[in-house]
Parts: sequence; C-alpha cells; structure tokens
Amino acid sequence: MNHETVIAMVSIISAAVTMAVGAVGAALGESKIGVSAMDALARQPDESNSITRTLFVSLAMVESTAIFCLVIALILIFANPFVSAPPAP
Repeated sequence: MNHETVIAMVSIISAAVTMAVGAVGAALGESKIGVSAMDALARQPDESNSITRTLFVSLAMVESTAIFCLVIALILIFANPFVSAPPAP
C-alpha cells in the first residue's frame, strides 16, 4: 500500500467525520433555536414578526456551518491537494 492510497483513505474518513459532525451539530443547533423560538412565541405572541425574523436569520447562520462542512468534505474527496493527479494516458 503506497502513501497516496493511505492519504486517499484518510481523506475519505476525514470527509465522513466532517459531514457527521457538521450534520449533528447543525441539527442540535437548529433544534435548540426552534425550541427557543416556540417558547418565545408562546410567551409573547404579539412579537411574532420579530421573533420569526430572528428565527430564520439564526437558522440560516447555523445551516451555513453544515454547508461549510459539506464543502470541506467535497474538497477532501474530489480536489485533495495531498494526492497527486493520475498520470495522463
């Protein structure tokens, strides 16, 4: 097993871990934001416009973390700088 194969295997495992942590982290964050928003709406229904606006901005910011993890995973799999390109035929 040469070093490029090992680097490719480590890259694939790293991409999997990156996506797992990013997905779980985003899911936990979004669930906490949702719970807090529902609690705030139950306590102050007259502020629903402000709460909803803040909810969507917060959800977008948390979701961007998962998207960044996806981008990093795709770079590790498809554009890995540590693995040289295959020789041209």
